[in-house]
Amino acid sequence: MTTFTAWRFDDTEGADHAYAALRGAADDGLITVLDHAVVTWPQDASKPTVQHGHEDQWRGTGWGAFWGLLFGGLFFVPLLGAAAGAAIGGISRTLNAVGLTEDQLKNLREQVTPGTSMLCAVTEEGNTDRVAERFHGLHSTLVATNLTDAERSALLEAFG
Repeated sequence: MTTFTAWRFDDTEGADHAYAALRGAADDGLITVLDHAVVTWPQDASKPTVQHGHEDQWRGTGWGAFWGLLFGGLFFVPLLGAAAGAAIGGISRTLNAVGLTEDQLKNLREQVTPGTSMLCAVTEEGNTDRVAERFHGLHSTLVATNLTDAERSALLEAFG
């Protein structure tokens, strides 16, 4: 099953450290990383920066479009008042195919603030317990996932 997860960190370096741990887990065969994006919002910046990976060279353009739609719509389009709700609603309809709800998109937008970072990953075939060991001590918060409630609970328990 392909899984989308978004993890929030209370500092600007947390997502990069988490990605290094995820990449190490992938290198050891514990999980397959299809693609990822790191969102960083320095305290003194007017908006966040997004760096996305290219793990899957065959589908890299598709993932670039996915990340561009997701983060471009959430952070780089002026979102004020009713326009914010309309923009997020439009993005939600488009991203519904990957299991992201409108509430999850709103939560993503609200969670990334100046001084924070976020790791978003699209993965498959993960050994949750073993991958969780790699994330130990990184102090993250699961912000969004397309997992079922039971899978989400197991993931949160494994990652502490």
